[in-house]
Amino acid sequence: MRVLGIDPGLATTGYGVVEKRNGVFRMVCSGVFTTSVGEADGVRLLELYEALERVIGETDPECAAVERLYFSRNVSTALPVAQARGVVLLQLTRFGLKYGEYTPNQVKQGVTGSGRASKAQVQEMVRRLLALEQLPSPDDAADALAVAITHHEP
Repeated sequence: MRVLGIDPGLATTGYGVVEKRNGVFRMVCSGVFTTSVGEADGVRLLELYEALERVIGETDPECAAVERLYFSRNVSTALPVAQARGVVLLQLTRFGLKYGEYTPNQVKQGVTGSGRASKAQVQEMVRRLLALEQLPSPDDAADALAVAITHHEP
């Protein structure tokens, strides 16, 4: 199965496509979409929409996984992330991709076996599961790969 993982954000959205065949994970691609700082939010959301459209078209995922919005106090940060997440869900639906949504703790649990794992532990497990020589980078792409891996697991 080929899963597109997404770590949404307005400034930077991480993505990663992971396949699992015969019990073995393989990274198809990963990276980040960045939007033009200083542009109106509508322009930035359109940039995200178009970038996601390209990646879906190029990688042909069977389904998707999205990190669920989480914030504790900083509403000014949460609103742009929520807007970006809305664009991501719209685009996934437009392409007919079923998707799962996972909290950061669910992703940590899915990748490392512990919902209290550190970011470094998650990145190391992603590296190991995907047999990568180096830690996945940047952080948003690594998080998106972790989300995709989580979606593969029961």
